[in-house]
Amino acid sequence: GGLSVFKELKKYLPSESFIYFADSINAPYGSKTSEEILELSEKIVKFLLVYKVKLIVVACNTVTAHAIKTLRENFSIPFVGMEPAVKPAALNTKTKHIGVLATAGTLKGNHFAQTTKTFANGIYVHTQVGEGLVQAVESGDFNSQNIRSILQEYIVPMVKQNIDHLVLGCTHYPFLCNQIKEIIGQKKITIINPAEPVALHTKNLLRRFNLQCNTNLHPRYQFFTTGEKTIMEKLILQTNIKTQPEVFKIKPL
Repeated sequence: GGLSVFKELKKYLPSESFIYFADSINAPYGSKTSEEILELSEKIVKFLLVYKVKLIVVACNTVTAHAIKTLRENFSIPFVGMEPAVKPAALNTKTKHIGVLATAGTLKGNHFAQTTKTFANGIYVHTQVGEGLVQAVESGDFNSQNIRSILQEYIVPMVKQNIDHLVLGCTHYPFLCNQIKEIIGQKKITIINPAEPVALHTKNLLRRFNLQCNTNLHPRYQFFTTGEKTIMEKLILQTNIKTQPEVFKIKPL
């Protein structure tokens, strides 16, 4: 799912090398407890630190909601998390109705509740748990009739509520954008993908800490997955990557 964030990161940071970890075998995180999410996240951080990374982007809304505060306390490295993009939707809605498609873990998190309370006062926020969508993306299923039927079940009721902004509250969901746009049809609904502002924030943070690389003409992209390597390679193609990626299948941490 975080590959949708990687796609934006490499656009804003073309000289940076990336080490990407996909814990596909344990997906989805949205149905796990906070304790499970934190335990898995700390193992991944320790894995990445072996490679001497200078900053970690937590490209998962659920992990951000349940673990990033503790990760920042336990590790002396900058972290960038995902923000539920309720704020831009609430500020720009004309109908006063916005939709949020997210995992159960994100919607139950304090961060989402606080963001909604702060920025969406007086706005009707229609939420929908995207049950099954993470698994579909993880298996490389973007265009089947089955996934279209699931998306219709989730999105059509929100459209009927007169939403004019739809927040994609999970990094897996941008891979389903084409299907979502077809379901929305001619309705004037803005789809908000939070990956771009996260990439911009990452760039600014690297600059602030004087960590940005501007001279690397041959950035290296390494991908580690606990899932199937072939599916990972298929997902990477969706990011329009030009540099040959290095993909490794590893045992669960």
